[in-house]
Amino acid sequence: MGAGDASSQFLVEGKSLNEYEWRRTARFFALGTFFVAPVLTKWYGLLDHKFGSGKGISAFKKVASDQLIFAPSFLGVFMSVLGITQGHSIPHIQQEIKTNYKDIILVNWSVWPAVQIINFSFVPLHHQVLVVQTFALFWNTYLAWKTNRSQ
Repeated sequence: MGAGDASSQFLVEGKSLNEYEWRRTARFFALGTFFVAPVLTKWYGLLDHKFGSGKGISAFKKVASDQLIFAPSFLGVFMSVLGITQGHSIPHIQQEIKTNYKDIILVNWSVWPAVQIINFSFVPLHHQVLVVQTFALFWNTYLAWKTNRSQ
């Protein structure tokens, strides 16, 4: 997630090295390493245990569960944890979620189902988080930009 934030700051926001927010990148790196990756690893293990591996209906059930159950709830939790690590008040975090959640989840649904159907159909369980994190460089760039626009 740190790489996504760095690319957001340099490529999307056009910041110079002097304007670069190192703490922001460190925060995204820490969230990705100590929160997102472990949660995704457990989630993918649960999906595999519940629905099995393979193509077809198994992959479809995983994508449906991922996008209709996990993604909406995890996004809210992620935005809350991010706000806490940024030192924001609960009312501020609630406002950020109210302002940004709908846009983020709609973009999520336009991108991730296709990635996940490929991931769940063809990638062994032990590589699924790695595959997702490869695609997530672009997603995390968007997420970093979207969650830091008002700051």
